[in-house]
Amino acid sequence: MQQLIAWWIFTVRGWKIEGSFPYDLKKSILVVAPHTHYSDFFLGLAIRKKTHIEFVHFLGKKELFWGIFGVILRNLGGFPVERGKNLNQVDEVVKLYNSRESFHIALSPEGTRKKVTRLKSGFWHIAKNANVPIVLVGLDFANKKVIFGSPFNVSENEKADKQKIVRFFKGLLGYIPEYSITEDIEG
Repeated sequence: MQQLIAWWIFTVRGWKIEGSFPYDLKKSILVVAPHTHYSDFFLGLAIRKKTHIEFVHFLGKKELFWGIFGVILRNLGGFPVERGKNLNQVDEVVKLYNSRESFHIALSPEGTRKKVTRLKSGFWHIAKNANVPIVLVGLDFANKKVIFGSPFNVSENEKADKQKIVRFFKGLLGYIPEYSITEDIEG
């Protein structure tokens, strides 16, 4: 299935990849944006197949992991996450990193497919607490490009790191352009 999706997106639809995944890293967080539509998931599957990074996992809300759909998502590398105010998802994901010699996960900094005014902070805290680098991956629907940035380690300044991330994604248009990350979004 992933091979067919990759063929469709990269051969028929004409998407291109700029940059590359840093294969020498044993662990990383891929911060992928803008996330504006459910079709981003299928683009992500195609990217994984095309770039041979099927080992990259993803998180999804627990409600998606039911029945046969849950089996499929887990087989694709998905981890269900229970969302709630009293739950510490950052610690749970850090445990996943600490319990494995090699682990990569892809996350959306917006945390939703809707327009946001500020990025979530969970990915930054996971990177900091698990001591893993961030790899920025831009989805540019306007130019049919996937852009891999260079890996970087977070600093002690969350706001400055998020501003750097916003600058990377600024100008990249998602499937729904008006939901894309803009210069007025807060880091």
